[in-house]
Amino acid sequence: MEFTAIDFETANENLHSACAVALVRVRNGKIAERLSTLIRPPPGPFTFTYIHGITRSAVRGAKTFDQLWPRIQAFCGAAPLLAAHNARFDRGVLLSCCDYYGIAPAPYPFACTVKAARAVWPELPRHSLDVVCGYLNIGLKHHEATSDAEACAHILLQAAQAGFPVGQLFMPPATRRRLESPGNSGRRASWRARRTR
Repeated sequence: MEFTAIDFETANENLHSACAVALVRVRNGKIAERLSTLIRPPPGPFTFTYIHGITRSAVRGAKTFDQLWPRIQAFCGAAPLLAAHNARFDRGVLLSCCDYYGIAPAPYPFACTVKAARAVWPELPRHSLDVVCGYLNIGLKHHEATSDAEACAHILLQAAQAGFPVGQLFMPPATRRRLESPGNSGRRASWRARRTR
């Protein structure tokens, strides 16, 4: 299994205000490489400092997203399947940053580890990153980009070890919906049956 887990932190509610990113490459079922960096976002308030601790002064000397994009793209290029916990958010940040700077984004398939966690561990009261990590004994410094990305990678790996068909998460939505249709309910349940044997 080869993929790249990604996590963004933003300065405020604007998705193009990314102020940090971390990428963790998984190769042959193990974490093989990491990339993390602060990002200098466009002018605007740092209203989310209380969440991640990143301030305007901390990113003053950092590169902007468009300056970092070639490095990010090169890192992802070796494992172009991306995974994130709540992928809608991180995919949204990636696309919004590309749009803000006039960059044509690569069409990376995104897998969401929230969806994997809900399928594999439905007994949990919530499937937020901290709750899932606590259940699986995964170390986490929440809202620190590298820690969040590593945790995402470990969740997907543990889901795969439990027999969950992780590859389906990277499929195009239409294909995934077809596999998840009522006519394929037996296929959907088969991984859980294997898990309980």
